[in-house]
Amino acid sequence: MISPLKAIREKCLDCNGTAPEVKLCPCTDCALHPFRFGKNPFNKKKLTDEQRKAASERMKLLMEKRAKL
Repeated sequence: MISPLKAIREKCLDCNGTAPEVKLCPCTDCALHPFRFGKNPFNKKKLTDEQRKAASERMKLLMEKRAKL
């Protein structure tokens, strides 16, 4: 199953053709326009340096586990 943001990204790629064209998309009245990069622009998390470091460590451990599979 694909996430909604990834589905929006795929739709924008389908509509525009290439990633550089998605960036330059002139359809600013499209409801998907703010989400065209596959990110939610309204979800801005402000992490402290400690939180960022902890998240980085968790990601490293996850990547190591996946590499072992």
